Order: sequence, then structure tokens, then C-alpha cells
Amino acid sequence: MSLLGIDIGTTGCKAIIFSKTGEILVSEYMEYPLIHPAPGWIELDPDIVLSYVKKSIKRANQKIKNDRVKAFAISCQGEAVIPVDKEGNCLYNAIVTFDGRTGEQYEFWKKNLGSSEIFKITGMPLNPMYSINKIMWLRKYRKDIFKSVYKFLCFEDFIQLKLGISPSISYSLAARTAAFDVLKKQWSDSILYEAKIDSSYLANPVEAAEIIGEIPDSVSEELGFIGNPICAGGGHDQACGAFGSGILKESLAMNAMGTSDAVIVVLDKPFLNEVMLINNYPCAPYVIPDKYTILTFNLTGGLLLRWYRDTFCYEEKELAGRNKKSVYAIIDDNIYSSPSNLFILPHFVGSGTPTLDAESKGIIIGLDLETNKAKISRAVFESCAYDLQLNIGTLESMGIKIENIIAVGGGAKSAVWLQIKA
Repeated sequence: MSLLGIDIGTTGCKAIIFSKTGEILVSEYMEYPLIHPAPGWIELDPDIVLSYVKKSIKRANQKIKNDRVKAFAISCQGEAVIPVDKEGNCLYNAIVTFDGRTGEQYEFWKKNLGSSEIFKITGMPLNPMYSINKIMWLRKYRKDIFKSVYKFLCFEDFIQLKLGISPSISYSLAARTAAFDVLKKQWSDSILYEAKIDSSYLANPVEAAEIIGEIPDSVSEELGFIGNPICAGGGHDQACGAFGSGILKESLAMNAMGTSDAVIVVLDKPFLNEVMLINNYPCAPYVIPDKYTILTFNLTGGLLLRWYRDTFCYEEKELAGRNKKSVYAIIDDNIYSSPSNLFILPHFVGSGTPTLDAESKGIIIGLDLETNKAKISRAVFESCAYDLQLNIGTLESMGIKIENIIAVGGGAKSAVWLQIKA
């Protein structure tokens, strides 16, 4: 018997099969492209994401052969939202976290409910990124979609639907919509009333690990399963990553070095005071019942490194292909060995916490004729380390003690990056 974990990130998906004792048996990863249909707009094609998720699952199943996957759950990026019709067809691309089109909706909330009231209900500091703003944008500017829409889904519930299961959304992911009451653990009547969205358009909220349903025969056969695996509630990728890293109590923190560079800490009770709001720190249900989290983040961790790779590293890509080596490993091998004397402000899609400014832009300072790729790559790593320290220092000033930090994610494979952060 084995268990399957499906992770759906902003730039790629992963299927991992574990033994019942937690040993990784198989891991399959596939990267998909972001779409930029207009300046500041960032989307994913949900059908492409779905096809890559299915391919990853099928490849993983082929490698374990006769070992039966008993159950699975999905962790995924927050905020992205997908409108579907009654047949499950996608009516629009997924609008992802750092898409910049929802400033008008942000101003609506600022004027009508205010940041304090929204934070008290949802645990989310006022920001354009959340799913509810994207839904409101679609209602105003794509009225044709609203005529046909059945559900607005995040990627967890969207993939469930596409695998033949009635869509349900975990509490930790529902919180990232900014339409979820984090204390009552249900969709917020007052938020949805102001947004003019009926709760019937949204998936059913569930606790992490709650049994949702099982894959039907047709999907099981398509993906190479033996029998019909059970689907359980998953969660927001940061919360799931923290749990998998052993972050089970206060004083421990996880640094998730993925598309974004995030730090998550666990709380024994919700923390919804004014200091949290001033620093734009969200408070959401954890994947352990009755516990909560604080999430701090830089929106461009791995995403900034990917930009550097795609913009500057043509030679490294060719070398990686010839040597069958990761391009990131080659970047590590050639990085400048001393502090770079460059400063990068990593706000390439706006800033994360504690400023949370969607209009902030990235900056590279200190360029001269001696600047080379080795120095720029180190400055990319250093910029994320500075941002990490800013957030950790802010948390500690709030009385939240952090004794140990566990790093996970693709960026944690870089010994150089980890050493710079340390």
C-alpha cells in the first residue's frame, strides 16, 4: 500500500508516491509555462496544468508497478481561480496570485468594508491578490462567463473535479480566497454579500485529511491506478509543506524555497490583532485541526531565479543539456564566492510581507563594468536572504520566537543559497 501526494505550483506540478512509512518511492515533476496576455496579467492554462498533472501521476504509477496507491491529497498554490461550467469545462484561464488586474476590486474593499474588518473575518490583509477579487473582476469584465459558470474553483478542487470527484476545498486553501471566515471555518456571508457572489458558486470547505470521495473506474484506468484511490482534503502548499517538514508546534518555522520564498510558523490559536494587520501577515487555519499559521513571503524567490535563468543563462542551459545536469546546479557551481556588492530589490511582481505593495518594482543597484553573471546570480540569492531576515526580524519583534528553520522546496537543493541564508 502507498500514498500519493499531488503538488500544483505556479510553474510546475509534482506527483510523489510514498510508502506507508513515509519513504519516497517515486517523484515526477513537470514544468508548465505562465501566460502573459496583457501587461501585468499572469495566467495559467488549467487544461495544460491538468494534462501535466495526469502525465505526472501516470508516470509515477508506471514506476511503482504493482504497488497499490490507497489514497491521495492535493497541495497547491493559493489565490488562483478557475471558472468552470456544469460539464467541468474551463471558461477562462486561471488568474494566478501575482496577476495585477484587480486594483479596482482592492479599492472597492478598502472603501466598503475596510482592512480591519476584512482581516478580522478572513485573517487576510487587504490586497488585490486574493481569489475573491479575481472573481469580482470576471463578473464585471467577462459577463459572458457568468452566464455559463457553475463553480469558481481553486486548483485543489479543480483537479478533484477533473478526476471525477465532487470538488471540496481545504480550510487552509479556502482562506487564501479572502472570502472564508477563519474562525467559523465556513464561507463568510458578509464578504460574499458585499462581493455579490453566492456561496453555491464555491466548493465545499473541508478539514485537511477529511475523506472526500474516490476516483471512478474510468479515471483510475486512465492514470494507471490499481483499484479506486480515496481522495482526502489537502491544503495550501505552504501549510502542507510545513506539516511535511515537521512544523508541529510553536518556535519551529519552515522556509519554503519555491516559486515564492515563504516562511510559515504555527500558532496554537488565531492571531488577529492590529500588529499582524500593520505588517500584512495573514493568519489561516493549519492542516492540523484547531491550529493556525502565520505566513510571510517574498513573491519572487524561485520565480526570480527562473527569470535570471531564462534571461541570462543560455550557455548554462546548453551545458546542462549536454551534461544531463540541472541548470541550477551549474549556476551554483559558477556563482561568485564573495558578497556581490550588488543589491537587488526582489519585487519583480510587487512586494511580499511586511509591505505587501502590488505596485513596488524590482531594482538592481550597483552595476559597473566588472559586473558579470556570477555576481548577479549571487545577488539574486542575497536579495531573498535579506527579505527573509526582514520578515524573521519582524516576527520576533512581535514576540514570536523562532528557534529552528527547516528549508524545503526546489531552492533548498542549493547548498550555496542555504549557506547565504544561514
